[in-house]
Amino acid sequence: MADETVDPRRDTYRQLELFGDVFDRIRANYVEEVSDEELIESAIQGMLSRLDPHSSYLTPDSFQDMRVQTRGEFGGLGIEVTMENGFVKVVSPIDDTPADRAGIQAGDFITHLDGDPVLGLTLQEAVDKMRGKVGSDLKITISREGQDPFDVTLQRDVIKVRSVRHRVENNVGYVRVSSFNEQTTPGLEKAVEEIKKELGDKMIGLVLDLRLNPGGLLTEAISVSDAFLNQGEIVSTRGRDNSNAQRFNARDGDLINGKPLVVLINSGSASASEIVAGALQDHRRAIIMGTKSFGKGSVQTIMPLLGNGAMRLTTSRYYTPSGRSIQAEGIVPDIIVEQSKLETLEPQSQRREADLRGALENKGGTNSTGEADGSEAGEEEKAPQDYQLLRALDLINGINLYSVNANASN
Repeated sequence: MADETVDPRRDTYRQLELFGDVFDRIRANYVEEVSDEELIESAIQGMLSRLDPHSSYLTPDSFQDMRVQTRGEFGGLGIEVTMENGFVKVVSPIDDTPADRAGIQAGDFITHLDGDPVLGLTLQEAVDKMRGKVGSDLKITISREGQDPFDVTLQRDVIKVRSVRHRVENNVGYVRVSSFNEQTTPGLEKAVEEIKKELGDKMIGLVLDLRLNPGGLLTEAISVSDAFLNQGEIVSTRGRDNSNAQRFNARDGDLINGKPLVVLINSGSASASEIVAGALQDHRRAIIMGTKSFGKGSVQTIMPLLGNGAMRLTTSRYYTPSGRSIQAEGIVPDIIVEQSKLETLEPQSQRREADLRGALENKGGTNSTGEADGSEAGEEEKAPQDYQLLRALDLINGINLYSVNANASN
């Protein structure tokens, strides 16, 4: 009797034939005409989205938008805007940009773009029209209180997204990082430098606010962690093939020279934010305060495809220096501090990574230091009275007082 061998490719070919049969039937019989491009893109998107919540197909337009976000700069006018009563309202002009130099003011309304009315556009559609090739002109019509409407022609320039903001709270520096793009590390270094200039020897510590920071570039998370560590592993990544595992280590140099550091996180702190919090927590370089983070412990690789689109594919999990995988679990703070109900910074929907359809399971270590609520990652809306920040400032002042008294007794 002949030894029969089963060709594994046979089943694959059979499935591809099935796909082709469905494709042809849709083209011939669907109630409305559908383009081949639509069908193929939908099939690819379906194939990727069924894997996990973070794998997806990027059309050429969405791929370009993603590159703009991660690069942290784009061709534009330099204004932060919102939508009010159907018109674009200027929240603030960004320093040293075309809008700032032209005298655009907070509170101005933009009613027309190149003569076309803004009314009827969504905010994103209006923003897309204001962005464009560096060096190109755009005429905007401004409505300002107490004045007749007037036109201003602006030349688009390179606008850098401001992902880092800072201020001083008495003798403590406060740095807010809202995302991790290519501008984040330079922004952090500049912020700390300016805080040091303002406080000098009076600086007693720093609060790093990563609440509602949805993440971004892995390289920037590593760089920000490294800014406060002198040595040791920051994060490791492991995919299907363990021989391709990567480890990233800190280099000597601490931006604040060992001064007390408190990192604020909440259920909206995801991905790159969790890498930073996990690294600083494991090395005991910072006290993590707030509520449990989102729990996105997977790494996505962007793979360009034919036709200028791209595929975002989950290729590995990341692990904190102690070997913890936070996938679907999150980082549990050293000190759990819920935000006051009246000034909550938590998003409304109480969802995190583990609640997403198709989320990867945690096949690594577990957190066992406590429980806290969580939700989907998003952006911050600053509260009038920030209870969590107040507790972080109290903690740094308490550590400083203890150190002063300890040194005095010696």
